[in-house]
Amino acid sequence: MGYAFQWVRSLIFVGLMYLMMAILGILLAPFAILSVRGAYFAVHLYCRWVRWSARWIAGLRSEIRGTPPTGEVLLAPKHQSFFDIIMIVSVIPKPKFIMKSSLVYAPVLGQFAKRIGCIPVDRGRGAEAVSQMVKGVMREGAPKGQLVIYPQGTRVAPGADKPYKIGTYVLYEKTGQTVVPAATNVGVFWPRTGIYRKPGLAVVEFLDPIEPGLDRDRFMAKLEDVVERHSNALMREAGFDPEA
Repeated sequence: MGYAFQWVRSLIFVGLMYLMMAILGILLAPFAILSVRGAYFAVHLYCRWVRWSARWIAGLRSEIRGTPPTGEVLLAPKHQSFFDIIMIVSVIPKPKFIMKSSLVYAPVLGQFAKRIGCIPVDRGRGAEAVSQMVKGVMREGAPKGQLVIYPQGTRVAPGADKPYKIGTYVLYEKTGQTVVPAATNVGVFWPRTGIYRKPGLAVVEFLDPIEPGLDRDRFMAKLEDVVERHSNALMREAGFDPEA
């Protein structure tokens, strides 16, 4: 009975989440067209609404730990589900993402992503994709803000093992910017696919920044160590053993 009730709660929440995306997207589109500030207002409002509704409809609370970055930095978080995107965007002032190119065509989401400066990349095309990413980031007139790149390149389920890709280091070297790693346990509660949302406390934790100047091997080793170690600790806190 408990599982069935939670499944219904989850279904209601997911339905309202996409309905609100459409409603806010239509209502706030004129403000986003007029100014990038209007687009930021829209995405912040939506993400904060999702966090609020996840708590009160599905019983999924969310918490930000550490200090969200506000300056010109690269943000390299663990990516487990759509909810870690929601949580990150809800607290950083000028978010933009390295995203898969197919999302450009997603209704509402794609239009707002382009407006705030997200950079579409054809994943799976190796060096060509990296070059495409660098050109998008370094182009003249690219919006300032916090650029989010997922070090593993995609969502990774709790307990799954996927290698860290070189793209984060390439941007770290090319831009000379600080990288802020982030850990999460959201996949324990909000899976990569499906409707069911498990009640509990989802956490995104911003970690100590990695300053410019490290070589590739030292940077990649440090990034993977801190993100995986802290994410594993958060998952254990949530009752999931990632090494079981």
